[in-house]
Amino acid sequence: MSGHLANLVLIGLQLATALGIVVFWIWWLRAEHDESGWPPGYRRHEQAFVLPDGMLAILLVASSLGSLGNMALGSPLALVAAGMMLFLALFDLAYFAQQGMFAVGRGGVGNAILVGWLLVLSVTMIMHHL
Repeated sequence: MSGHLANLVLIGLQLATALGIVVFWIWWLRAEHDESGWPPGYRRHEQAFVLPDGMLAILLVASSLGSLGNMALGSPLALVAAGMMLFLALFDLAYFAQQGMFAVGRGGVGNAILVGWLLVLSVTMIMHHL
């Protein structure tokens, strides 16, 4: 894949991820949550991620626009977003593993896909922008 095409694909993945974050939080904040199958305090724990995930979505869009416009800030912003995404993914990985939330009956498939996607995209962004 050529460098320009790879850049466009990565930009598309970043924008799709930013949109996914926004859509998830709109759904999550509006949904009723039955906490019977969750660890104690999970709802409050999860709500703490609205702000960092929102900032991550903003950084993903800003770095994408910067990269599209060949602006000097595109790559540095992408590296900040990738680092933030990597941290959040590792935090989710540790928390989900400790709480048994990779079990099928506890949303394990979705949790694994989420963590896997964030890990792969963040590492790909870091490798692309270094």
